[in-house]
Amino acid sequence: MSKTEKIVEVCVDSVESAITAQSSGASRVEFCDNLTEGGTTPSYGQLKVVRELLKIKLYVIIRPRGGDFLYSDIEFDIMKEDIRKCGEIGCDGVVIGILKADGSIDKERIKELVEIAKSYSMGVTFHRAFDRCRDLYTGLEDIIEVGCERILTSGGRDNVMDGATVIKKLIESAKGRIAIMPGAGLTPGNIAKAAESTGASEFHGTFRSLFESGMKYKNRDMIDEERESRTHRADPEKIRDALNMLNS
Repeated sequence: MSKTEKIVEVCVDSVESAITAQSSGASRVEFCDNLTEGGTTPSYGQLKVVRELLKIKLYVIIRPRGGDFLYSDIEFDIMKEDIRKCGEIGCDGVVIGILKADGSIDKERIKELVEIAKSYSMGVTFHRAFDRCRDLYTGLEDIIEVGCERILTSGGRDNVMDGATVIKKLIESAKGRIAIMPGAGLTPGNIAKAAESTGASEFHGTFRSLFESGMKYKNRDMIDEERESRTHRADPEKIRDALNMLNS
């Protein structure tokens, strides 16, 4: 990647959206399930099919449930097994994050997950559990120490634009030892400003829109019928516009 080139990673929760991301110019996909819960680990069937169809890089979130990032021993075992399955399928990387109860990075567990991933030649992104840690700069050093290649962050705020100053400082503190990728609330309308404000070169977003279902029959007596008649999917126009705004 050249010094000035900026790339977009698209976060998706369906194979269809992953294909859209690829055809629209994304460099990488973060593949999830349950984006309404912030993303959880997708099924083996989804992973197998999406890996067969994607030629761009495929990173998979490893998160056994929604909610916080303090995991039980059983949940940790699930995470390890899911990483192994991703490696066997041929995924390019995984996206992980674990905190201790005191808000610090759980270095021991993260290091173990990183070692498993690297045994399959996979990269590792630390996700926005980072934004919940008690000290972002200590967390940055901990995550570098355990071998992650990238941190997804909104600078400890709800969205990138509010956290832009902190993100810029994190990039300066990282000194090229790890990539800092802004993500949360990015749109084609603000992504160029985010790039200018942070100095980042990688950006993460869902770039979704609501699309009408193909269902012709709707049971009007069902409360959720109207909601279920539309689905969120990656929007090719939004992805292309974001890339154009970044690299124009």
